[in-house]
Amino acid sequence: MTAFAPDSIVLNRKLPLWYQVSQSLRASILGRTPEAPLRLPTEEQLALHYGVSVLTMRQALKELEDEGLISRHRRRGTFIEPSAERGAPVRLLGSVDAIVAQQSGMRTELLSHGEGPAPADVAAYFPGLAEVATYHRLRGDEQTGEPTNHARNYVRPDVAARIDPADLERWPMTKVLRDVVRLRISRITDTVEARLADPETATLLQVPLLSPILHYTGVTYDEDGEVLDVARIHYRGDRFSFTVTLDAH
Repeated sequence: MTAFAPDSIVLNRKLPLWYQVSQSLRASILGRTPEAPLRLPTEEQLALHYGVSVLTMRQALKELEDEGLISRHRRRGTFIEPSAERGAPVRLLGSVDAIVAQQSGMRTELLSHGEGPAPADVAAYFPGLAEVATYHRLRGDEQTGEPTNHARNYVRPDVAARIDPADLERWPMTKVLRDVVRLRISRITDTVEARLADPETATLLQVPLLSPILHYTGVTYDEDGEVLDVARIHYRGDRFSFTVTLDAH
């Protein structure tokens, strides 16, 4: 039986290895194509793939099992759950793969894209640019089709020229920038705040006007400290929560 092939990552030794592996594998699982196999490689094969110990790999798999994304069966192996919950709480711990995992595994529709002036608060991230490229997407639950969030990404025109819009209906922007366009991301800053749904958000997410939503802003920087992408995402407040863990060591 053919096994599922996860993406590869470069591990950051400043963060727990099991966490980085779990988030990378989580992103691969949620971003898989419908025809991808459900059976995962063995613990030993996955450990070799990620360059970690079997014990670290086991801890990473337990995280995904606790989340309900995989099931483990003695003698049979480890399998992806076809009906895994897509709106589970997200644990952010300073990893780019955590951001990819957060945004993966949803049905995505590209509503519009083009170039034009950025909103004033976004334009401040792109000094000297009269216009930026904007991508507007609506994401929904794969099983029910229920809308869960809508996102606008503001990207430098020189970067946008290298993006195939079709890729944004398959993968999160962070994954496209890093793994498709092959840009080196140095850091992402995240801000999450509570807001009330405006008319556009209420209509797109099918929630009452002024109902609570989570408003996420993510700013992605390259190695030179230049902004590659500013993401503004509105999440349904009844479907998402964010957990941030700080490592004191």
